[in-house]
Amino acid sequence: MNGILTGVLPVLPTPFDAQGKVDATVLRLITHFALAAGVQGVVFPGFASEVETLSPEERSTLLAVVSEEVAGRVAIVAGASAPTAAEVIAHGKVAAGLGINLLMIQPPKAIGGTAEVIAAFLAEVTAALPEVQIVLQNAPAPRGSDLTPETIVEVVRANAQITYVKEETLPAGPAISHILTHRPTHLRGVIGGGGARYVLDEYARGANAFMPAVELVDQHVALDAAWWAGDKTLAREIYVRTLPLLTLQAMYRMRLTKLVLMRRGIMDNIIVRAPTPDLDAQAIADIDANLAELGLLSRAEATQ
Repeated sequence: MNGILTGVLPVLPTPFDAQGKVDATVLRLITHFALAAGVQGVVFPGFASEVETLSPEERSTLLAVVSEEVAGRVAIVAGASAPTAAEVIAHGKVAAGLGINLLMIQPPKAIGGTAEVIAAFLAEVTAALPEVQIVLQNAPAPRGSDLTPETIVEVVRANAQITYVKEETLPAGPAISHILTHRPTHLRGVIGGGGARYVLDEYARGANAFMPAVELVDQHVALDAAWWAGDKTLAREIYVRTLPLLTLQAMYRMRLTKLVLMRRGIMDNIIVRAPTPDLDAQAIADIDANLAELGLLSRAEATQ
């Protein structure tokens, strides 16, 4: 991957079958759904993939499925976060074996939040994986390390293989501005997160890509295209239309993603492994009403 990461880079969810096993066949369908929408890349596995519930073997198998389906058409960012450097390196070697040289890494909270310890952790990783580029993920607490922008800049400055930062602390906007103002020359860009709930602010501050969940990927591709074409009015219209559903996604997480993919004919269940709030009848009705407003579900279906 020689070009700069731009545009929409959705994090693909992990589908499970009725027995709770990973479903590679459905993951292929999800990957095709993203590609057909016109994404610039895909991410797997990430937090939205329920990565913490996957075994190393499941991660490797499913990443190979994504790689096969993408077939070099767009960039793949392989999630390689893990509690230890040895595990991160092992995930990175699997990705490298598939020809994937972009790794997204969230530093483990257990090592602490100082620039020195994080830089040392990542130095161990990149020494073992000299060909990879790192997307340094900075997720908010309690799940992420919630690093300050000053710490991020110091960590990036210490390691030339860190070429992107995925900044999704809250609020992410001021952090993105700080990182880009003080960016080391080898930092190629900053990527927004937060489920695309803040994408217009992120883009206005100079972010070059964003990593939403996948269920509204066609809407996000249209938003991205409008923004870069200079039609910020249209970009905002799309953003405003999608935001109610994205606020629900912040609560129901992977269950909402999978329900929407069911409604769109991609999945046949909303089985999750990660602890996630249940969807009761009222929540489902609210989600369906939002889909109807987006033209992704008929009014008749929304009342069933």
